[in-house]
Formats: sequence, structure tokens, C-alpha cells
Amino acid sequence: MAHALIVIDLQNDFCPGGALAVPEGDSIVAGINDIMAGFDAVVLTQDWHPAGHSSFASAHPGRAPFDLVEMDYGPQVLWPDHCVQGSAGAEFHAALATDRADLIIRKGYNPAIDSYSAFFENDRQTPTGLHGYLQTRAIDTLTMVGLATDFCVNFSAVDAARLGYAVSVDSRLCRAIDLDGSFEAALQGMKQAGVTLA
Repeated sequence: MAHALIVIDLQNDFCPGGALAVPEGDSIVAGINDIMAGFDAVVLTQDWHPAGHSSFASAHPGRAPFDLVEMDYGPQVLWPDHCVQGSAGAEFHAALATDRADLIIRKGYNPAIDSYSAFFENDRQTPTGLHGYLQTRAIDTLTMVGLATDFCVNFSAVDAARLGYAVSVDSRLCRAIDLDGSFEAALQGMKQAGVTLA
């Protein structure tokens, strides 16, 4: 069996100066590049929203970024417009070694459903295709890095554990948004799911 590195959403809009910047989000790029060669496979995920996506606060008159609303699939944080398909903000950080990636998984392209996890959209049912890819490659062990610890990394790691992977999160190579205590809640949730926090 094999071990894959999953690099979550290391895109311009999540780095300093971006529309939804994670503090020090760009500081992990070099470290991620440095460890890529040690894995059997490297997968990059890319937030890829159409303009006017339902998770954008701008799509909800009278609402502001970081408000919480109820969607058909459950509670949803409203975000600033970010990672719009084809935009500079949706591009990977320029220093990320994208040429080493075996696969790029795009998520969040359904205009009606947000997608934090690398495995499922936020309805918790619609798959991205990553699980099938990993199965066909006989990959059973995952290390996750990237942005942001408390949202997309967290959801991806918990789903990976639920699907039966041995999964660890390298916290040195992640950064968090920490929205109203979301960072600590994510750490506890990952531990309870059986994720190893390295």
C-alpha cells in the first residue's frame, strides 16, 4: 500500500493579500515543497467557485461575510467572494511546486453547495472523486497539509478517517482562520475521528 500527500487549497485568495487570507498562509509553501518527494503520490485540491456562488455573502442581500445561514444541506458560513473560477485568486500560490502533483481535485464548483472536504461536498454525500482515485492507486495512508486547518483541512481529514484511511495532519504545514473558536473545535474533532495530529 502507498502513502499520499494531500495539499489543501494553497491558493492566492487564501494567502496574505487574498480575498479570504489565512494569516501566514504563504509561510508553509516552501516546507510543503520540501516534503513532496517523500510520498508515493501528491494530490492538490483547488477551491473552484463559479461567480455568485451560494456560499458568498454577496449572493445573500443584507448578509455579511462570516454570517451563518441555513442551506438545504445544513448550516453554512458565508464567505467573501473568493477562488472564482479562472481568477488570479483561484490560482495556486506561485511558489508551490505544482509540477509534482499527480492529481488536482477541484471542489466547490456546484453553485448551490459549498465544498470544504477533498472527498465530499458540504451535503456530505456528493463525492469529489478523490476516494476512487486513491483506491485505484492502492493508497491507504494520507498526510494532509495546507489551508485552512479549521475548515478544509479539518473536513478532509475527518472524512478520510471515516473512509478508513490512516490519516495525519502535519500542523507545522497548516494555518488556521480561527473563526469564533473554530481552530480548537477542529483539533478536538479531528482527534475524536482518529486523525493523528503531527
